[in-house]
Amino acid sequence: MTSFKTASMPASPTRRALLTAATGLAATSWIPRAARAQAVSGTVTLAGWSKPISEITNLLVEPDKGFFKAQGVNLVYLPGAGGGDAIRNLLSGQADVAFTDPGSFFMALDKGEKLRAIYDIYPQNVFNVVSLKSANITKPADLKGKRIGVYSLSSGTRQNLLVMLHQAGLSESDVEIVVTGVLNFAPLLQGQVDATAATDTGLLVGRKRGLGEVNVMPVSDYLNVSSDLFVVREAALEQKQPLLRAFLTAYRDSAAWMIAQPEEAATLAGKRAIDGTDRAINLDVIQLRNAASQSPSGRPLGAFDLQSLQKAADAYRALGLIQHPIDVAAVVDTGLLPGA
Repeated sequence: MTSFKTASMPASPTRRALLTAATGLAATSWIPRAARAQAVSGTVTLAGWSKPISEITNLLVEPDKGFFKAQGVNLVYLPGAGGGDAIRNLLSGQADVAFTDPGSFFMALDKGEKLRAIYDIYPQNVFNVVSLKSANITKPADLKGKRIGVYSLSSGTRQNLLVMLHQAGLSESDVEIVVTGVLNFAPLLQGQVDATAATDTGLLVGRKRGLGEVNVMPVSDYLNVSSDLFVVREAALEQKQPLLRAFLTAYRDSAAWMIAQPEEAATLAGKRAIDGTDRAINLDVIQLRNAASQSPSGRPLGAFDLQSLQKAADAYRALGLIQHPIDVAAVVDTGLLPGA
């Protein structure tokens, strides 16, 4: 495992948002680190959905910035291959917190797992379905009978693709899903798939690297729900409450820093991210993630929109992805959020 470690695998923000983030960060910056850490001390292993890539630079810069150390948290990052992977690592006991998508969270709850969401990482949907102009795929119904790439079968790309198919009265059996790997548009360019599900950052990188003219169908046009959440086991809320609270405060500070200091973050991504070799691309990716981190309605970083999440849970049941109704208010705990 990596500590800050990385464990081995098993649109620009508004000026107001920047000022808000900078103010929140400045409010803690003058306090000595030892004082801020108080009596909390321990390790938190975070199960990620990805490898250490530039869009999570705020986590990767822990050796440089020490946001988690300042709160008494020794951060360990466990890479994964999709939100479902993060949930599995959480449930197996390899991790304390999962960085996962709502769909994977809902599916685990549907199987009877005792989980709670404690922080809304990206309150906006960042997924899309991309195809070459020549394929003439312009609406969800055009996907019928097509080969469609996803990052992995346990990723948010697959879950959000199914949401889009549902809008056209289609299901997974109406298409052929092909695993292409994260941020990989080569199969699309080589004709191995007709379309590919991706994130906004994946699309940006693809375009920078010669993807060419494409049609893009944003999933947010159909269901603009959070892209990722921090999820913990229900038992951990009592067992590790002070440590988890410190973890969320540290994460909020790291996100606020990246919003306020994207240029510095882009430079450090070149040092810490496995895909950070192009600083210009780093900056563009970071700006997209900064925008996705902020609620359109101006809620504080990490705050939930329960109505939106409930709509998503209902949609997943309508899709047949889950069998039981989920009362979102009962599986979200806001008590550990900074300022709660």
